[in-house]
Amino acid sequence: MISSRSLPGQAGFRITLAGMTMMMAGASAPSPFYPMLQKVMGFSSATLTGIFAIYTVSLLASLLTMGSLSDHVGRRPVISAGFGLMALSLLVFWQAGDVVGLMMARVLQGIAAGLLLSALSAAIVDFEPKDRPGSASIWNSVTPFAGLAAGALVAGSLMDITDKAEADVFGALIAVYALLSLLIWSVPETAPRHHGVWASLRPRIGVPKAASRAFWRSAPAVIAGWATGGLYLSLGAPIVRHIFGAEDHLSQAFVIVLLSGTGAAACYLARRYSSRQVTLYGTSALAVGTLLTLLAIAWPSLPAYLLALTLTGTGFGTCFYGVMRSIVPVVQPEERGELFAALFTLSYLAFGLPTLLAGIAIGQVGLTATTLGYGTLIALFSAAAGLLRKFRTTD
Repeated sequence: MISSRSLPGQAGFRITLAGMTMMMAGASAPSPFYPMLQKVMGFSSATLTGIFAIYTVSLLASLLTMGSLSDHVGRRPVISAGFGLMALSLLVFWQAGDVVGLMMARVLQGIAAGLLLSALSAAIVDFEPKDRPGSASIWNSVTPFAGLAAGALVAGSLMDITDKAEADVFGALIAVYALLSLLIWSVPETAPRHHGVWASLRPRIGVPKAASRAFWRSAPAVIAGWATGGLYLSLGAPIVRHIFGAEDHLSQAFVIVLLSGTGAAACYLARRYSSRQVTLYGTSALAVGTLLTLLAIAWPSLPAYLLALTLTGTGFGTCFYGVMRSIVPVVQPEERGELFAALFTLSYLAFGLPTLLAGIAIGQVGLTATTLGYGTLIALFSAAAGLLRKFRTTD
């Protein structure tokens, strides 16, 4: 095994950033395959949202019980175990022959993501270069969205050019995850072991006291952003296929690419603005962009839909980045795992619960009506979140 002293903190920063990017790429890579799997296996749109929802439920359970584990046993063992489990989940997904297999894969992936989200986010902050203060918040926001965009783009592109896309996509990701599970041991440990590990496994959401005020002040923006993500990441491909009639896989995947890619770019461009300015822009972009996507669906016009989605994506990214800027600097190193566990628990509750309800609604009123109703609620909530932030004058 490589000595833990052989790589400096700067390499640790790069490795953990790469790990976050690849983890999120694995979260979006299956999405372009769902319309094909839906046709082959014959499951409904409601079942599709159930596949998304079970991933979210298992991820939340993992965050609630093991989200702060890396604060007690160290970042490296948690990250290594998470990537090992992520590799197993994609192997199960790749070989799945029915809905039960897909569900099992998504449960494993959710548990792995819960382990990795808080531990990797905390490690990125731990390894932040001393000469670039604040860079961890930027990259903790940029890399998840960049990973989501890359995973969907590569998967969708390969599906249109080869009949072995599943082997290419999932085989490559499994190999990368296996490598990352080993490579993390070559970087210095940044969270020494300390007492309280068994108590930390009790299901709970804990926000460190120093970050509590900023966290709850920012909560409406987090909910608005991730509820938007839940809409387009779960229903984006079916919308493009069934409402706009685009049959090629790249067009279906492009919804995720556009939403996440513009989110990543917006986070990077917003780095010179205050957290309050960033959050106000994010909520406004979500409200206006989502309403414009609904008009494009009602029209229907795919170019107008994609243009509106570009604006929505910038809101998706900047809402999350604005929150990062508010909460990350105020906590101690030994509290970072707990903080990110709370943040991602709130995020994925906002992501998963509306998606589950949308799946139920699709069976009753259809895809178009569900999308229009869901989108209208998001636009209204985003506007309300922006107004709440606007009239609180302190960052």
